[in-house]
Amino acid sequence: EFFQQFLAAVNQQAKNSKELEPWCHQFDVSTMPDQPNSVLLYETYDDRTAFFEKHRTTSHFEVFIQTIADWVASKEVGVWDIQ
Repeated sequence: EFFQQFLAAVNQQAKNSKELEPWCHQFDVSTMPDQPNSVLLYETYDDRTAFFEKHRTTSHFEVFIQTIADWVASKEVGVWDIQ
């Protein structure tokens, strides 16, 4: 029901993260043609601290989370390390 609003909000979040967070190097927003209401966010940061303690405590992240709170049915966060 709120998919287009969600996409607008998440794309703004990606823009904010890339422009306002020097520790954020990549923030891609992807959708799957066969799962039109699913979104994958692929983000890269300096390290785990940059993601968990810096990115997730910014004011724009807080606004984003509050904005989308009622629009997300489920969310899964996976953390991968570069070897």
